[in-house]
Amino acid sequence: METKTASSNFIKTIIAEDVKEGRTSQVITRFPPEPNGYLHIGHAKAICLNFELGDEFGGRTNLRFDDTNPVKEDTEYVEGILNDIRWLGFEWDELHFASDYFEENYERAVLLIRKGLAYVDDQSAEEMRIARGTLTEPGKDSPYRNRSVDENLDLFARMRAGEFPDGTRVLRAKIDMASPNINMRDPVLYRILHTHHHKTGDAWCIYPMYDFSHPIGDALEGVTHSLCSLEYEDHRPLYDWVIRECEMEHVSRQYEFARFNMTNTIMSKRYLKMMVDTKVVDGWDDPRMPTITGMRRRGYTPEAIRNLMREVGVAKAVSTVDAQFLDHFLREDLKLKAPRTMAVLQPLKVVITNYPEGQVEMLEAENNPENPEMGNRLIPFSREIWIEQDDFMENPPPKYHRLFPGNEVRLKHAYFIKCEEVIKDENGNVVEIRCTYDPETKSGSGFTGRKVKGTIHWVDATQGVPAEFRLYEPLVLDEKVDMDNFLERLNPNSLEIVNGFVEPNMTEVEPQEKFQFFRHGYFNVDSKHTAPGKPVFNRIVSLKSSYDPGAK
Repeated sequence: METKTASSNFIKTIIAEDVKEGRTSQVITRFPPEPNGYLHIGHAKAICLNFELGDEFGGRTNLRFDDTNPVKEDTEYVEGILNDIRWLGFEWDELHFASDYFEENYERAVLLIRKGLAYVDDQSAEEMRIARGTLTEPGKDSPYRNRSVDENLDLFARMRAGEFPDGTRVLRAKIDMASPNINMRDPVLYRILHTHHHKTGDAWCIYPMYDFSHPIGDALEGVTHSLCSLEYEDHRPLYDWVIRECEMEHVSRQYEFARFNMTNTIMSKRYLKMMVDTKVVDGWDDPRMPTITGMRRRGYTPEAIRNLMREVGVAKAVSTVDAQFLDHFLREDLKLKAPRTMAVLQPLKVVITNYPEGQVEMLEAENNPENPEMGNRLIPFSREIWIEQDDFMENPPPKYHRLFPGNEVRLKHAYFIKCEEVIKDENGNVVEIRCTYDPETKSGSGFTGRKVKGTIHWVDATQGVPAEFRLYEPLVLDEKVDMDNFLERLNPNSLEIVNGFVEPNMTEVEPQEKFQFFRHGYFNVDSKHTAPGKPVFNRIVSLKSSYDPGAK
C-alpha cells in the first residue's frame, strides 16, 4: 500500500499539539467495531482515520471488537471484519476483544459499588425509562438507589452467579438523575443475559454496557485519542466519569467527528441486516450492498475508497457525499490498471457476406492505450460477428452515426463494414444484419481513402465466450435515505442480468479481475457465480459521468 498521510483536520491538529507539548509520547488509536454485522462504507472513514493517524505519528492502532452483546454477535462477523480491514490495506498492531476485559470490568464495577457510586436496581426497563425523565424534565430516583454497599455487593455477586432471570436486575451508576445530560442519569452499567458468548462461552451471564466497557478498554490499552462519531459527543462526560471513578491508571481522551454519509446509501447495519434476513439481497456481499465485502465483490478498489476518505476529510459538521464522487475516484484508479477489451451485452448477429467462409484472421489490439506497458493481444475476426443491438437502427434519427441500411462504420480494431441487408423474423424483429467489408480499411494499415463517423465494438461469433453481465443501479431511490420507509423506496431495477459474449481471451478469467469493456464501463469478475468457462461480470461503474468532483 502506498504511504499517504491523512489530510489536515481538527483531530490531526489536536494530536500534533499533544505531541508537541509532550502530553502524548506515543500516539495510540483504536478501531472498535461490534461484530454484529459486516462493515459498510461508513466504517471505512473511521478505519482510514484511525490507522492513517496512527501511522503518520509513528504510533500504534489497535483493533478491538466490542463484543459485549452476545445476542447479536457471531464469529462470522469477526472474520469478515478482519478480512475487510486487511483488504482496505491496513494491519492492526494489537488485536483485542472487549470480552478480554470482562473480569477487569467486573472488578471496576465492584470498586464503584464500594465507593457508593453504583447500585443494583430491580425496576423493569419500562419503569426505568419513565423515571429517566425528558430533555426538559429531570429524572426520578430509583426506589433502590439507596441500598447499602453490602447489599449491592451481595446482589451483584449473585447476578454474576446466575441466580436471577434476564431483565430482573441491572447495575446502575449513581451519578445525577437531574443532570441536563440524560446519559448521566444513573446509566445502566451491567445487565443479565443468560446467553452463550462467541468467545467466553457460558462463563458469564452478566455483560457490561458499551458506555462502561469502552472507556475501560481504551484506558487498559493506553489509547491516547479515542475517536468516535458525533452521536457519542453527549456520552463523553460519562466516558470521562468511568475512567476517573474507576481509577484507571491511564486517562484516555475522546474526540468526535461527523460520520460518513453518502447519497442513495443505507448507513445502518441494522437495516442492512434486515435486507439480508428478508432476502431483498442475496447476502451481505451482494454487489448492491454498501458493505465493504459487497463493494469488494462488485469490484471497488481499496485505493478508490481510501482516496475518497482522504478527500472528504474529517469535520464536526454533518454532510452527505454524492455517491458519484466515489465513482470518480474509482475511474481514476482503474483507468491505468484495467485491461481494455470488448464485450457485447445485447447481441445482434452480423454476417459479412464478402469475407471468406471458414477464414479466421487474428487482429492486434492494445490492452490499454493509456498504459502501453500492458502490451497487446490478438483478437479473432471471421465472417460472423456479434454487435450490440442498439448499434443498429433501421430508421435512425438525425446524427445517428452507427450502423443503418446503406451506412458504413468502423469495427474497433478491424475494418469498415457497410450494411447491405436486414433479416427479420416473422414478427418483424431484426435478427441478422448482412454487411460487406472493405479489406483496404484494416485498422492500423494507414488507410486514409475515406472517413466514417462511427466506430462500434464487436465479438467474433465463432470464438466469442458466452458470459453473464450484471448491471447495477442504486439500491435506494432517494438521495437522502429515509430510514422510516426505506423498504418502500427500494429500486426494483437495482439489478439487471443480461447474457452476451466476450472475447475468447476471457475464457480463463479469475474472480476479482477487472476489465474495461469498450463503451460499457468497468467490470469485475464475480467471485460467487463465475464458473470455469462461464464468466459472470459485475459492472462496477460506467465510463463517464456528468459529475464534477470539484463541485463536491
